[in-house]
Amino acid sequence: MLFNSFEYIFAFLPLVFFLYFALSKVRIHFAKVLLIFASLFFYAWWKLEYLPILLASIVFNFTVADLIRENKLRSFMPKKAVLIFGVVANIALLAYYKYADFFIENVNAVLGTEYSSLKLLLPLAISFFTFQQITYLVDSYRGDIKKHSFLSYTLFVTFFPQLIAGPIVHHKEMIPQFESKLNWVKDYQNIVMGLFIFSLGLFKKVMIADQFAVWASAGFDGSQTLSLLEAWATSLSYTFQLYFDFSGYTDMAIGAALLFNIKLPFNFNSPYKALNIQDFWRRWHMTLTRFLTEYIYIPLGGSHNGKLRTYINIMIVFLIGGMWHGAGWTFIFWGFLHGLALAIHRGWGALSIQVPRWLAWFITFNFVNIAWVFFRANTFDDALKVIKGMFSGSIVLPELLASKLGFLQSYGFEFGALANITPLSIGFILLGFGLVLVPKNTMQLMQTQLVSGRAIFLSALLFSISILSFYKVSEFIYFNF
Repeated sequence: MLFNSFEYIFAFLPLVFFLYFALSKVRIHFAKVLLIFASLFFYAWWKLEYLPILLASIVFNFTVADLIRENKLRSFMPKKAVLIFGVVANIALLAYYKYADFFIENVNAVLGTEYSSLKLLLPLAISFFTFQQITYLVDSYRGDIKKHSFLSYTLFVTFFPQLIAGPIVHHKEMIPQFESKLNWVKDYQNIVMGLFIFSLGLFKKVMIADQFAVWASAGFDGSQTLSLLEAWATSLSYTFQLYFDFSGYTDMAIGAALLFNIKLPFNFNSPYKALNIQDFWRRWHMTLTRFLTEYIYIPLGGSHNGKLRTYINIMIVFLIGGMWHGAGWTFIFWGFLHGLALAIHRGWGALSIQVPRWLAWFITFNFVNIAWVFFRANTFDDALKVIKGMFSGSIVLPELLASKLGFLQSYGFEFGALANITPLSIGFILLGFGLVLVPKNTMQLMQTQLVSGRAIFLSALLFSISILSFYKVSEFIYFNF
């Protein structure tokens, strides 16, 4: 079930909302059970065969966490061994479904074998709920978790607003909210704010991201070669599509959760305003950055074992981050590029050389934009087609300008049809820059506690425009990860 679908907006979400608060007046356990069953129904709506995997993962991890926390196997297995077993089992599950066919394909390519691929269906959200539960196991080992009920733990993992594509939530910020009596009654301020943020996210997805998707696909998938202008329009279209798609999903998740008085962590803080690559990762997919930092980078030693080891740790973290996004060499190379950029940034910082803010932004944004090409491309050939066009493509101008600018042909300019450049696409790219660089972001809006007649009117306007523009329902990009 998609957030941007009629059945979710007009049936599932309002029904669950009213039933939850009706049951919470009777007994909160009933309301929690409703949320769990609603979340499982929401998950199973995609493919029922995914559901047993999710349920088995929940039962397994809750049991292992309990064994670790209570040290119940101390007579023949230390707590650390139980932790390692639990983490390895989670990674093995993720690796089997997400990377088995990728491994087989590469073995066949290297050794010339013809092993058949398993053609496994990737369970929805497996990357998200796996990382989420690994944090629970690790924190159980660290002694940071008191005993939680199976009901609260299951709700922590399955809560439908963030189940499919995050944010990657932490037990410390979620379970106490589910157990707080203050959250068991309607809060109309949260409801208004939630509807506003949800409507904003819906608008981002339907009206902005899906339009950029048309031009990005035309360049990546619909053209054999790209001129310089077409290539830049392609890369920028995807850069903005990805931001508004994922940011839109996160806004809708945050807004839906607020209806139930649950505050999800922020995931975006105007990342395209970043002035360096480290700043970018503090602003982009913030909950993934938090996981990679706290549960991989720091345990590896962080920056405490010398410069060389620090650079190695950074590269390991970003290679893992690349692989987490998808089973493909383009994703791994994208992670490598970001790891390399972080290492260069650290080295540059040691030189204490200042650059103008505009130049720092220009370099950072363009690096991110170029790296997204590999993230989006299906193959390296597709990526190199776009990169080649961006830096060595011919300069082709619209045919209608030939009568007035024909003299430019003597300078190497050409005139002809352009795959993804129209007045509308140019206008959207300019609009994209304006929207990511100028207005307040969702985090800032929520921190101002904006609840007013203006907010209600704007919510209704954005919601109405989005609903009236439903000509097709498209998946969110991060559903594939």
